[in-house]
Amino acid sequence: MAWDYKLGNRSALEWILDQYKEKKPKDPTIRERFNTYRFADYKDHVIDLLQRVCTVSVETMKIIHQMPDTVEHEGEA
Repeated sequence: MAWDYKLGNRSALEWILDQYKEKKPKDPTIRERFNTYRFADYKDHVIDLLQRVCTVSVETMKIIHQMPDTVEHEGEA
């Protein structure tokens, strides 16, 4: 259910994972001089953020599914 909560066309959890993943620049000079980001440095922050967003996502989807059937739910036909 947490993956069903969307920000635009992606789930909130997918967005977080994409933002915090390690990316290697194609240019070797940039990669060597400026690529200092390491996921391990932010691991605890990301885990906390994922837990909080997961909770919000699940609770939001519960509320949406409790809404009357007269309201169209995005992604449902």
